[in-house]
Amino acid sequence: MLGVGEMGSLHAKLLSTKIRGASVTVVSDPEQGKARQVADAVGARVEVDPFSAIDAQDVDAVVIASPGPAHEAQVMACLERGKAVLCEKPLTVEADASYRIAKAEDALGKSLVQVGFMRRFDPEYVKLRQMIVSEELGPPLMLHLVHRNVAGPEGFTSEMALTSAVVHEADTVRFLLGEEINAVTVHRGTATSRAGPGVSDPMLVLFETESGRLADVEIFIRTGVAYEVRTELVAENGTARIGLGANVVTSGPTNRWGGLLASGFVERFGPAYEEELRCWVRAVGTGPPTGASAWDGYVAQAVCEAGLEALRTGGRAEVALLERPSASSRVAPA
Repeated sequence: MLGVGEMGSLHAKLLSTKIRGASVTVVSDPEQGKARQVADAVGARVEVDPFSAIDAQDVDAVVIASPGPAHEAQVMACLERGKAVLCEKPLTVEADASYRIAKAEDALGKSLVQVGFMRRFDPEYVKLRQMIVSEELGPPLMLHLVHRNVAGPEGFTSEMALTSAVVHEADTVRFLLGEEINAVTVHRGTATSRAGPGVSDPMLVLFETESGRLADVEIFIRTGVAYEVRTELVAENGTARIGLGANVVTSGPTNRWGGLLASGFVERFGPAYEEELRCWVRAVGTGPPTGASAWDGYVAQAVCEAGLEALRTGGRAEVALLERPSASSRVAPA
């Protein structure tokens, strides 16, 4: 386990308590006190150097939850040693670096990299994708997506809203529709009073897919209310919405309908993280991973970089993808 912040600590706990066939043997994090705390809780030892942790003889696979700038070197080290790796998003902080990873994996001739886009393992997203593939409601026409957080870390910029949050929507749209995003437009609206100087929050992001479908994303980091992630499919013969089922939706004599909103991403997506790890651990010993690939990680980053360009210029930015490596054809379904 490389990195034991909020995500790494969650993964370590799930792997040691919920996932059959796996145990956490080595923990590495620059914050030695935190590393020791997590290691003691899961019966692991601490390695100060992450590359020594990757090299360890009792490490068969690696989970990377370290800060994004460290990912490229750490993932490459896993590939060089032939070890499976689950890397939290982003795969890297630059699309070119993600592409280098996809090419390096391709040269090995086998899939070792999975990117932590956990929504692919959420039952509601899986069901919605099945509805789209089967055209249960007819051909899909549009997607409406909402991504709202209670608050963001201090210094969380408009750019970070795209690269740290909307990156999930970029992968979600590709996962659900099974096609690439060709262009991105970002609209800055009236900012909440909770946003800092020069920060646009909320924003509206528009994705255009290769077939001409549209997907709009409301990204709102500082609602002050709750964690809300919803998606609505508009199809030829009907609509379908997910994200309302984090808790029971009710109606009653007060002439109101509603339910309880999730307080954070762990509450909303905890089961998806667990299923993601369960499938990944199973794949380590039996075959290629079923989640997002290195290519998916590259594409998501390329879409975000187009979004940054659109944010900077106030216009529409096209997504320019490099040639897809021949072995990077793993399909989306989890």
